[in-house]
Amino acid sequence: MHGSRITAVGHYQPAKVLTNEDLASLVDTSDEWITSRVGIRTRHIAGADEPVDELAAHAAAKALAAAGLAPADIDLVLVATCTALDRSPNTAARVAARLGVPGPAAMDVNVVCAGFTHALATADHTVRAGAATRALVIGAEKMSDVTDWSDRSTCVLVGDGAGAAVVEACPPGTRPGVGPVLWGSVPELGHLVRVEGTPPRFAQEGQSVYRWATTHLPPLARQTCERAGVSPEDLAAVVLHQANLRIVEPLAEKLGAARAVIARDVCDSGNTSAASIPLALSKLVEQGAVTAGDPVLLFGFGGNLSYAGQVVRCP
Repeated sequence: MHGSRITAVGHYQPAKVLTNEDLASLVDTSDEWITSRVGIRTRHIAGADEPVDELAAHAAAKALAAAGLAPADIDLVLVATCTALDRSPNTAARVAARLGVPGPAAMDVNVVCAGFTHALATADHTVRAGAATRALVIGAEKMSDVTDWSDRSTCVLVGDGAGAAVVEACPPGTRPGVGPVLWGSVPELGHLVRVEGTPPRFAQEGQSVYRWATTHLPPLARQTCERAGVSPEDLAAVVLHQANLRIVEPLAEKLGAARAVIARDVCDSGNTSAASIPLALSKLVEQGAVTAGDPVLLFGFGGNLSYAGQVVRCP
């Protein structure tokens, strides 16, 4: 029961970039309309031959390399995704097979946009209980598979990509690197964000989500900091689910994290659902915007109107 820590992160995005100008040739929209409403300029889109487990495996391989680990060092693979089109084999098992991880517990976690922070908490609890020693925790989405490209209210939002973290036990006597999770949901409002139907399609009631997020999430984020024993003023970075810049910036401001770097990867990557938090965190680490040991708030929210957050120490 020593607690866990993130020892390395990695991310991956497909090569194809879809601009706002590209979208304007598909639907009745414009660069000004998109940037003024959601802050997105570009997003990455995977090809037909790039399944979601391939995106996940690329990000996980980078995290493993950054940690100096081999696939055989991993005994738990958790993939947060809502865009796994096949029920079995699950995405985690396919990622393990791609990487050559021998005999891991392999599970998918579908909590949509809050999936990565739910999966990170699950890995932390599992390591604390002694049921795993090292875990790969991955958020990966191919949102382009579930998008109606004729619907201008949703097609301008989405992007594809993956982010991953290696989670392992803290040495005895050291401070846990993954703080206590604050999680929950508002099931009666779960219909506000949906991936439903045959074939599945992403839809949402954007204004209702915006009002709920900007009203209810700031106190939840502060409670998350309190559970970790960290003041918002002491945060080095705030990495919220990258849903919409008009949600991310007000939330960060209401939290009171005056000195923190605010992740704004939504501008370049769009809304990548469960991938957005690890993708943005990995980029901050890669850019040197945060350094080892820095306290970083991660907070996911969205589908099911589920939410989950924790303060982690930067690898």
